[in-house]
Formats: sequence, structure tokens, C-alpha cells
Amino acid sequence: MEIKSYLNKQKLLVEGAFDRYIPEAKGEFHNHIEAMRYSLLAGGKRVRPILCLAAAYAVAGEKVDDQDILPVACALECIHTYSLIHDDLPAMDNDELRRGKATNHVLYGEAGAILAGDGLLTWAFDLLSNPEHGNLSPDKKLRITHCIARAAGSFGMVGGQALDIASENTKFPFETLQTIHRNKTGALITAAVLAGGIGGDGDKKQLAALEQYGNQIGLAFQIVDDLLNATATTAQLGKAAGSDAELGKATYPAYFGIKETRLRAEKAVKEAKNCLADFDDKARPLRLLADYIYTRSH
Repeated sequence: MEIKSYLNKQKLLVEGAFDRYIPEAKGEFHNHIEAMRYSLLAGGKRVRPILCLAAAYAVAGEKVDDQDILPVACALECIHTYSLIHDDLPAMDNDELRRGKATNHVLYGEAGAILAGDGLLTWAFDLLSNPEHGNLSPDKKLRITHCIARAAGSFGMVGGQALDIASENTKFPFETLQTIHRNKTGALITAAVLAGGIGGDGDKKQLAALEQYGNQIGLAFQIVDDLLNATATTAQLGKAAGSDAELGKATYPAYFGIKETRLRAEKAVKEAKNCLADFDDKARPLRLLADYIYTRSH
């Protein structure tokens, strides 16, 4: 399996599902929905939904029906996109470029961007709870919804973002840096893997292993983001390079330097793959995704 072809195939699968599940920009709320769709459909790697699908396959193989998991995968991308819209706001990171395009508030204004993010977050839970989407049992839907809600909220992504803002231009201990990374980015990535495992009917041991895998690749993902912000160009990133240093962000390069940061990202990926030791070849996509997270260039 070649990772680029796998990613392209899965990305097309997810984006095809957007056409079915995301409302069209028409009617009284067309401007609001257009703003939601603008950021959701502006590109991106779709790592979280792809991880969700890969985790379901790792435990169930061909027995899993992608159509059962895709509403969950799309919900995860809605939540991720909402977080990016809000991150880019002047009150947060104040970015005008995302994925090589104007950020949401540049086109739709601050109020429009805030509401677009709110709309995507809420729509995610519409997707997760809608009984007409997929054939997962009510119990699985409830477990998945709780898992994602917990990861997205005050004890996960939002809490991590709050701590990230509070730590700007401060002398932060390493424990704070770890907490920021494991929550701001890692929590939703772990939830994506766990949600796929639950949807694929993974047993207790499998879910525990997937959770540990998710924790490690979530950490690796944010460490690599830190590295890229410090070493890549704006053209490569599709957003402002060097912004972390300008804002005084708590990052691994700021704490350890570039060389040690690379080693820590590599270690996290290695540990992630070790968590899959008891899985067979159905988990190969998860292993390849771990390597991809470390080697990506944007």
C-alpha cells in the first residue's frame, strides 16, 4: 500500500460524503451556510476522518461498512474546521491565510466567522446523532458521541486552546507544554481513532491499544506542526510561517530546539506503531499514517 494513493482515495471518499451530509448554501441562511462550506471545503489533509476509517478497518476489516463510519468521519472534520476558523480570528492567532486561501473572517467578517464555526460544531453533533445516517447501533452512536464531545470540549481541545493562549509569552514548564499539545491537537485525533474502533466493534483490549496509538500520533502531529511552523515557508504551509515564535507560543522548538524536537516526534511515532503490535495487517493503514504524520511537509 502506497500512502499517497491511500490518502487520496480516502480523502475523495470523505469529501464525497460531504456532498451528502453538509447543507447546501440556499434559503434564508445561505450566507451563513456558505461561510461554513467555504472553510470545510477549502482543502486539507482530512487526517482525522481518515484515521477514523482506518481504525474501524483495523478491528473489523472488510466487515465494516464505510457508510456507517462516514457520518462520524465527517463530524470530526466539521469540529476540526470550526476550531481552525476560531483559531484564525483576530482575538486568537490573527491569521489571514489558511491552506493558501483567505481565512474565514477575512471574507465573512469576524461575526460571520464565529457563527460559521458555531454552525460546524453544532452540525457535527447533528451528524453523530441522526438515526438516518448509517446503521451503527444507538449504543455505539452514544459512545462515539460522548467520546468526541469530551475530546472537543473543556477537558480536551478547547481546554488546550485556552491554555495555549494563556501561555503565550510566559516561561512555561514542560508539563504545561505537554498538556497543551495532548489536548489542543491530540485529544481530537485520539477521539477519531477511538470512534473508528468503537464503530468497528473493537473489544476492550483493542480500544485501549487504539487509544494509546491515538495519544502518541496526536502528540507527534502537534510536534511536527511546531517544527513546520519554525522551519517551513509560508508557501509550503499555506499559512503564515514563523507565527508561533512571533506570538510567543509554547512549542517544542521553543523548549528543546529543532534537533531534539525532531527526535521527540520520531519517538512518538515509533511508540504509536508499537501500540499496534497485537494487530494484524488490517492495521497497516494506521502504521503508514503514523509515518506520514512524521514525514509530512505541510
